[in-house]
Amino acid sequence: MGKVNTTDARKVCGTNYPTSICFIVVNEFCERFSYYGMKAVLTLYFLSYLKWDKNLSTAVYHAFSGLCYFTPILGAVIADSWLGKFKTIIYLSIVYVIGHVVKSVGAIPTVGNTDVHIGLSMFGLILIALGTGGIKPCVAAFGGDQFEEEHIKERQKFFSIFYMSINAGSVLSTLITPILRGDVKCFGDDCYALAFGVPAALMVVALAVFIFGSGMYKKTPPQGNVLGEVCKCIGFAIKNRWNSSKDDVKRKHWLDWAEDKYSKRLIQEIKMVLRVLVLYIPLPMFWALFDQQGSRWTLQATRMNMAFVSLSFSRHLNMLNALLILVFVPIFDLIIYPLVGLCRIKITPLRKMATGMIFAALAFGAATLVEINVVKTVVEPAPAEQSLLQVFNLANGTVGVKVAGGNPFQNPIRELQDPSTYEPLPLGAPNKELSIDVTFTGRSYSCRHEFEERKAYSLIVHQKAPGIECKLVSTLMTCFDYSINSMNITVGETEFYVPPDYSMSANMIFTRFGIIVIFRTTSQISLSVCLSHQKDGKIVAEKMEDVKANNVHIAWQIPQYALITAGEVMFSITGLEFSYSQAPNNMKSVLQAGWLLTVAFGNVIVLIVAEGAGLEQWKEFLLFGGLLLGVCIIFSFMAYFYAYVDPEQLSKMYAGDSGKKKESTKL
Repeated sequence: MGKVNTTDARKVCGTNYPTSICFIVVNEFCERFSYYGMKAVLTLYFLSYLKWDKNLSTAVYHAFSGLCYFTPILGAVIADSWLGKFKTIIYLSIVYVIGHVVKSVGAIPTVGNTDVHIGLSMFGLILIALGTGGIKPCVAAFGGDQFEEEHIKERQKFFSIFYMSINAGSVLSTLITPILRGDVKCFGDDCYALAFGVPAALMVVALAVFIFGSGMYKKTPPQGNVLGEVCKCIGFAIKNRWNSSKDDVKRKHWLDWAEDKYSKRLIQEIKMVLRVLVLYIPLPMFWALFDQQGSRWTLQATRMNMAFVSLSFSRHLNMLNALLILVFVPIFDLIIYPLVGLCRIKITPLRKMATGMIFAALAFGAATLVEINVVKTVVEPAPAEQSLLQVFNLANGTVGVKVAGGNPFQNPIRELQDPSTYEPLPLGAPNKELSIDVTFTGRSYSCRHEFEERKAYSLIVHQKAPGIECKLVSTLMTCFDYSINSMNITVGETEFYVPPDYSMSANMIFTRFGIIVIFRTTSQISLSVCLSHQKDGKIVAEKMEDVKANNVHIAWQIPQYALITAGEVMFSITGLEFSYSQAPNNMKSVLQAGWLLTVAFGNVIVLIVAEGAGLEQWKEFLLFGGLLLGVCIIFSFMAYFYAYVDPEQLSKMYAGDSGKKKESTKL
């Protein structure tokens, strides 16, 4: 066994807290700021910068999140069997920084084409996943290593401070990086390069701070890979059981077949670990719901009314979970749990976790109700081989419109009438030229236009000698000029230049004075069209609204965030405590790796459902909530038969057993 590398045990202000933990806490704060700050704008980056659809954006988001929780196993193996915790944190943090830099460069519009941006973004995300996942099982454990064995209370408080630093970094980053993206403009658009660059800088600071404290750390050298020993013991037991004959002595447990080579203590410890790991099997479903805060819930927010005092509330809603955690943890520990105890209800860790699942399912029930109301005023994109069409009548009278011999517009359309809805146009191909017949004052006029699949169009019908002309446009917030000359129209601080002769201005995003405009590709909330014309020698402005502004305020998401956070307090924090208390002293890292894997598999579940189910969003929310309730019933049944153990009793029982391999002998 290697010798522990120690230095003078410098203490903080005469307490039993080593000075070295200050560097570790600051490092964790900066690293979490870096990670959550990048993730806060990741889904919107996929949608608006890379132009992916919501399903692909959700899939890649959860694939990245899942990878971040698969790589801790790699980090634990490297730290335990090769480099030790200190060097592992240093080297993988460098990989982490490189990943952030590559990701930021990929968000610069002038660097290559779309394929280059996608390639750099994906490569950067892979490096970030290796870095953040690799150091995840090492940093907290390295902090715990700084304490002497007799300072148990101080070590427990350190983990509380460590957890608070995680949430503080999350709150600040999810507040700041969306502002950098939306309020700062670079290259003529939202500044994703800056929004990713600031987290990269914070990761550089995290690495520098950690290295700066190097001389104060207590560094424990690698002592062998416990996870590898566990796998070898299990493999040997399976092999021995498979090769056994009917004449061999029967064993009470299949792991007992490893007694020929491994100690009884190690075998008992593995039994304890496996019993807990079996309980972990249903747990990924909770994380499948929890991690949708950064994907499906973010997409839901982009289609809601975002007016909130003077701020765009959706930019800061992602920090609500971390903020509520800081509030809910003391409330549950100091008020709710003691009150439940006074009611003579026995509170066990597994009961807390099951209750947390119920709260998460209720959160998705709330999300379902919100989604049902949101979709009432949202125009969904046209499916493959279809387009959407609406009609603006600028003629001095009522018109009738027929497309391709059909009649999608059943009623006559009055002058300056707000379009009632978008009508689907079957194309039967990626694009097609269709004939449009317009009836005006008893006469019929024909025109032909090319339509592309998955696009929404507006047909502008206006008078032009000797009769009617129709013009096809695809627009967002646009001002149409149906006078003869060009003009400039200013709405608030937004100026539209409108070319002459029934032309349209450039697409603009306009969010003031109660007019909230959609991104057509993400089916956001409303679209207003300014129409100007000359009347009695004066310019007159008209407004026609094709999609009513969404009146479902984004604040209606707060209940689902409160419910999911309450579930997290009861499920996640309790689960960590349960995993630690039920693990043998030399296998706590094994169970921590298993716990992190449940998060990874939860993201895999989202990937499968998002890509394979093809459900409407509210039905998908309802499906996830129902699945978690079903899983909660199964978990509760398993928990009922679980017997809590005391690892210290096992240590006393096998005090003379080192737990190392024994030489195999044949009798």
